[in-house]
Amino acid sequence: MTTETVFSNARIVLEDKIIEGSVLVRDGKIADISTGSSTVGEDFEGDYLIPGLVELHTDHLEGHYSPRPGLRWNKIAAIQAHDAQIVTSGITTVFDCLRMGADEDGGFEHGEMREMADAIQKAEQEGRLRAEHLIHLRCEVSADNVLEHFADFENDSYVRLVSLMDHAPGQRQFQTMDQYIFYYQKKRGLSDAEFARFIEKRVGESERNSTPHRIAIAKVCAERGITVASHDDATLAHVDEAIENGVRLAEFPTSFDAAKASHEHGMSVLMGAPNIVRGKSHSGNIAARDLAERGVLDVLSSDYVPLSLLYAPFLIADEVESISLPKAIAMVTATPARTVSLNDRGRIATGLRADVVRVFRDHGVPVTRSVWREGRRVA
Repeated sequence: MTTETVFSNARIVLEDKIIEGSVLVRDGKIADISTGSSTVGEDFEGDYLIPGLVELHTDHLEGHYSPRPGLRWNKIAAIQAHDAQIVTSGITTVFDCLRMGADEDGGFEHGEMREMADAIQKAEQEGRLRAEHLIHLRCEVSADNVLEHFADFENDSYVRLVSLMDHAPGQRQFQTMDQYIFYYQKKRGLSDAEFARFIEKRVGESERNSTPHRIAIAKVCAERGITVASHDDATLAHVDEAIENGVRLAEFPTSFDAAKASHEHGMSVLMGAPNIVRGKSHSGNIAARDLAERGVLDVLSSDYVPLSLLYAPFLIADEVESISLPKAIAMVTATPARTVSLNDRGRIATGLRADVVRVFRDHGVPVTRSVWREGRRVA
């Protein structure tokens, strides 16, 4: 049986412009887009109709699964709580980040993330989830056991994105020691002697493991058609390494030179939407707004605050003269979808999935009024 829905009197955000009109949805896909007022269907009363947001990088699920150090919550309950906040932020496709590689100082045990992935897939099969959940493996390439963790996902079709990370001191995100001391010595309460041993161990792991592990993981991703991301690139040498590894997504570059070079080589440059909302990086690196103003910001991710993915594009459009609202919305819809080859979504265009969001906003924080995934209302 054919099902049809009409959204009328909306400000429809297309990839290159905004039109006032209506959208016809038939059997979960966008069937027609027309201009002008209408008395048919759901009256949007001038609210925005935007594509469902596509979230490539969020570790928000971790906060629900491990809300306190050493505490583990029921996996299905954690996933449902995460999904509820994701979808009511306008996100209809989410790549849940799962950490690969750990040691005695932190992270998750071998097999724990495999169990989480199984729980995500079970929750979907049981109809518990409203957004579509895919998997992003965050691989700590300096860790001795990262390949062992990665092997648990050898045949998992949900894995569509893999990032290559190295959080050792003196590397990438932590080029200076000030932030590293805050993150690892002060937060863990280590003495100076304990911290010195910690640094020596991490540096040794990075020198021993990072290059061979990057090469090995990138090779598997190329064979399986999985998009590869680099993480926290700081130098042109890092970008050259990313190019060699077939990277398509540059996540959180920590310098303008690295961001510019990545962008010029055809990578999508991703920064955190919280960085836009706050006006600065929480770790003291380059501000995302600076990259936007200089034309080298392509994708936003909510990182640790889901609603920031809806809020940040409106702020960019308000505050960066060269970026229109359609261009800003594309940073959280069309561009991330294309980057990971999800070409059936991310735009309001005939024939694509009807993943769409009704948004009210005249100033300040936008309000998600309704969300549809494949034409079915989910929030």
